[in-house]
Formats: sequence, C-alpha cells, structure tokens
Amino acid sequence: MISVPEILKRKEKYPLTMVTCYDHWSAKLLNATDVDLLLVGDSLVMVMYGADDTTQATMDMMVQHTRAVRKGAPNKFIVADMPFMSFRKSLETSIDNATALIQAGANAVKLEGAQGNLELVERLSSSGIPVMGHLGLTPQFIHNFGGFKVQGKSEAAKNQISKDAVALERAGAFSLVLECIPQSLASEVRSQLSIPTIGIGAGLDCDGQVLVLHDLLGFTSGKKPRFVREFCQGRGLVHESVQQFQQAVLDKNFPSSEETYE
Repeated sequence: MISVPEILKRKEKYPLTMVTCYDHWSAKLLNATDVDLLLVGDSLVMVMYGADDTTQATMDMMVQHTRAVRKGAPNKFIVADMPFMSFRKSLETSIDNATALIQAGANAVKLEGAQGNLELVERLSSSGIPVMGHLGLTPQFIHNFGGFKVQGKSEAAKNQISKDAVALERAGAFSLVLECIPQSLASEVRSQLSIPTIGIGAGLDCDGQVLVLHDLLGFTSGKKPRFVREFCQGRGLVHESVQQFQQAVLDKNFPSSEETYE
C-alpha cells in the first residue's frame, strides 16, 4: 500500500492514479491492479443510487461503502469523501465525521473547497487524519455554479483557486484534486505547490489523474463529460453476456451435466 510520504514524493516524478470504488465487489477487482489510490467518492449516490447530484449523499452511506471497500481492498490507500454539510456544521461534528470514515477503513478524507474549511484541515492533519483537498468544479456547490460547468475561467476565479490551493497546502492537505479547470490554470496551481495535484478534466499537467470506475469501464450511458475516456465497452459486454445466458436457458443447454449435481 502506498503511504502519504510516498504520495508526496511522487510529485513531478511519475503520475499518481486514482479510481473511484464504491463496493466490495469492485474493490476486490481493483485490489489486484496497480492503481495507487481508491476514492470512495460521494458520486456513489449518483452512480449507485440514481441521485441527480452529490448533495444527496449521507454520512451513514459513506461509512458503509467505505467499510465495504476496505474489506475488498486491504492493500490499497483509500480516500473517503466527506459528504455534503458533514464538515460545515461545527468543528466538533466535522472531526467526529472524519473520524468515522477513518474508523470505517479510510486512510484519508477528502473535502471540497477551502474557505471555511482551513481550521478543520489543520486540526485533522495535525491529529493523524490526512486530508485531500478538492478545488475547481466542486460538485457539492452545484447549486451555486448553476450546473456542472468548467470553473476558473475569469481572472478573479483563477486567482481564487490559486489562493485556495496554497491555503489548503499551508493548512496541512497532503494532495489536491483539481476538477474541470483550464489546463493552464492547473499547471499554474501545480507549480505553486509542493503537494501533488490530481486532475479530473484539468489536463496533463497534474501530478496524477482520477476517473470514475464506471466511466472508464464504459458502463455510463448518456452524454459523457469531455474528460471521460472509455477504456472498455462495459455496456456492450454486459448486454452480450446476459443475452447469451438468456439464449442458453431457452435452448436448454444451461445448465449442462457438468454444471449439475447428481
């Protein structure tokens, strides 16, 4: 399993890889791969439960999924998202929520935004809970943004993201996700930091990349974000396999004698 010191050393050496993981089944598969980090993202509420956005994720949900992923992936560094409003009510409540994710099996927590979170980041990181930051398109702020849109286009927005990135590092964050921002801005932010940046829709100049597992396997239907590349035609494979099962049953050649108890 990779460690926080090793993650820090990877900056500008060779890229980090991170993939979302939501359940025990996929965790077992990913545990056998070379991917560096698994993210139990609050996006699970959209992928697994059909919600329209990530604001519907709850702490109970994140704890249970984190526990399932840890059981399936004992050899992976697991980052768990702190869901909507779980780290904004009070410092004490926020620390309790982060602790619950660590006790469920996470190695680190991820939270969105910097403003209003810096004291928490400092307290967690100084208490033994590594914190991954997240700037740019922060999905929990979807109602402020008016949709899933590229961030950091204006000079003011660019300056704010750069300022927030530096503030998160100073508060103790060990890494930073940059989502849906121009590549030039991601490159600028990376150059200002000594911690690695992990991009999703932020171009090649980050220190690593993250994708949703279901997206990269080709299981997601409908319009895909520009940054998604399908490395497998999952929908077609599942469809064809189920169709073959259906036909084998109709043809009465499943189960065979070898698949039957005498």
